[in-house]
Parts: sequence; C-alpha cells; structure tokens
Amino acid sequence: MPSREDILNARILVVDDNADNLELMCEILHDGGYRDVSATSQPEQVCAMHRQHGYDLILLDLQMPGFNGFQVMQGLKEIEQGGYLPVLALTAQPSFKIAALEAGARDFISKPFDLMEVYKRIHNMLEVRLLYRELAQYSRQQQALALHDALTGLPNRRLLEDRIGHVLQHAARQQNKAAVMYLDLDGFKAINDTHGHAAGDAVLKQVAQRLTGCSRKEDTVARVGGDEFVIVMGSLNQLDDTCEPAAKLIEAVARPYLVEGLELTLSTSIGVALFPDDASEVNPLIAAADGALYAAKRSGKIAAALRKQCARSKASRKSSRRSSAAVWAAGAAWQRPLACPFPYFAQPFPHAGGHHAHPPCPAPLRCGSHRHRRKADRWRGKSFLVHHRANAPAPARPVPATPDRPA
Repeated sequence: MPSREDILNARILVVDDNADNLELMCEILHDGGYRDVSATSQPEQVCAMHRQHGYDLILLDLQMPGFNGFQVMQGLKEIEQGGYLPVLALTAQPSFKIAALEAGARDFISKPFDLMEVYKRIHNMLEVRLLYRELAQYSRQQQALALHDALTGLPNRRLLEDRIGHVLQHAARQQNKAAVMYLDLDGFKAINDTHGHAAGDAVLKQVAQRLTGCSRKEDTVARVGGDEFVIVMGSLNQLDDTCEPAAKLIEAVARPYLVEGLELTLSTSIGVALFPDDASEVNPLIAAADGALYAAKRSGKIAAALRKQCARSKASRKSSRRSSAAVWAAGAAWQRPLACPFPYFAQPFPHAGGHHAHPPCPAPLRCGSHRHRRKADRWRGKSFLVHHRANAPAPARPVPATPDRPA
C-alpha cells in the first residue's frame, strides 16, 4: 500500500477556467499537506502537460468555454493506454456527475466545495492511483523476469526464440541469411568446483558483458543454460560473415577474469547454424547450432595432431568443388601468443546439391582445423565450428647445444 508520504508527494494538476476557483482549490491542497500542486486555466494544454509530467491526479472542471472537461478526458484517454484515467471531476451540475463517470472520470466533487469531502475524495483517489502504479510496475518486473536471465540480465530462451523468429522473418523478406551461434564455456565447472558458485556467478556476469560488447547492437545475446549462451545475427550474406564475429567472441572470452583477487581463465566452443541453409524454423535452427557446438568440442585436438590433418586438407580443398555444403572446424590449439604453424582450411562435407566451396577462414584466428567426424546424413547444410583450447600444450622449443650435448 502507498504510504502517507507517497500520497502527499503525489503530482496533482488543477484545471479550472475560473481564477477564484483555481486559487481556492490550490490553497485547499496546500493546507492539506500536498507538496506538488500545479494549476492551469487553459484546458487545451492539459494533455501536453500530462504527457510531460505524468500527473497522479487531475482535478478537472467540466464546464469550461471552448474546450470543456469532456473533451479533455477524451484526449487523456489516448495518453493513458492502461485504461486508468486519473481524473477527479469538478462540477456544479448534478446531471454532469453520471456523464463524467461514463466519460472516464474516477470520481467527482460537487461545487460549492465541502472541505472534508474534498480531502477524503482526493486522498482515496490518490491511494488507488498509486496502488495501481505499483501493481503495474510489479507486473512489468515480473514480465521482465519471465523473459530475462536473473543473473546476467540477458534474454532467456523464451525471449530468444521470439527474437530469432523476428530475425528469420526479416531475413526471409530481405532474401538474405541469419545465423545462430551456440557457445559454451570450457573450464567453467572447474571454477565452480574450486572457487565456489559466487565466483562462478561473477565470471558469468563478466562473460555476458564481454559477449554483449563484442556483438552488434542489432544482435541478440542470450543465456540459455548454466554456461551456455546464444547469439543471433541477422543481415548476413554467407557463412563466411560469421568468421570474424566468432573470432572476436573467442578472444573476448579467453581474456583473464579477475574475481576476488584471483585471475581465472576460460575458453569457449562455438557452433553456428545458418538460415535457411541448416534450418528454416526457430527450434531446428537452435538444434543445428547445438549440434555444431557438440561437433566442435569433439573435433578439438592439440597442435601436434594437426600436421596430418592439414596435409589432408590440402587434398580435400582440391575436391571440394563437388560439395554443396561444408563443415568448418576452425580452431584448437590456441597457445600463449605463439602463432600456430598450421593454417586454416575448409573441410568439404558431402551433401546432395550443387557446387559450393569455402575459402580458408581469415585472421585473427591462428591455428588449423580438424577432421570432422560426422557423416553426411547427419547434417543438412553448413555449420561453422569454432573450438578454442586455451590450455593446449605449447610446441617444444629447441634445446641449445652444449659441449657434452651436440646440437
């Protein structure tokens, strides 16, 4: 319930074309302890004033020349979309009382004024108005909680699906593509187990801020699980358009996290599904990105295991002209700041359709790709897989020659 202080601090507007009545009502309100009272004798200005200040109560004279109280209430209805019109009608005509209530006024005060009646009706009106506002604010908060993650403030899965639906509709109208990136954090469970859930929550908040900072304003960043995030990108021309954003996300997540004096590190895996290539509906597209994420995590290997694969990739690129789709496994072996000697490659993936080939993934990612283990009948379209292994062992350094150890 609103407190007495809330009621006395409510914003009140008095509207009357008679200067004496206007002055009398303002004096009554000030004597009653009300602190925020405004007045006007220009009824045509009421709607603009209410739109600017949002009054909690409007004491409105019904009989005014030119622009009467009923016309004012009609204009106020366009502002108060919630349906609650904070109008207390002032009238000397008994026949106007019912008409005022039918026009939207919540109550009325008869002229000449009875002081006790004025105070009681104003108090009751403000109490109801402020309670209505509290309930409306609570409803908005509950709705926000239902659509957003309580820890990070990011959209949750329910809002995410709605956003993806809008992005897909726009992509279909513009005849372009959209992408869903599915991320999870490698090593997050160890942080939770070692340093506690409070540290884990702090890391998740920082991850959410970094992902949002690396994304475009029009993109949606959502948290869909404990350490799982989804990013929705629209207005894309091809799969290659997701390479640079994915690289930025990997670099952002890989930076150290300072939590309670500790420096913690994480890595991330990313699976990307493309609309309409992989799926044309919301849930299948999310599932395709999740599947790409799973494949990216399985395909990670240390740098020493990449030599054979890189050799295979050269041969596979020559035959990729026959492929209509490809799965990219871009990443693995992110090491200190040493450049990985193995280049990116696009590994073709057999699929029914026309000819399609992908160029190698550009910088700033530094390391090679891995053989994709899934069979052709488990995929429909292209998926861009990114795997980041921050803890991969560094390549062996040459041992300098000594007199007792020849080079």
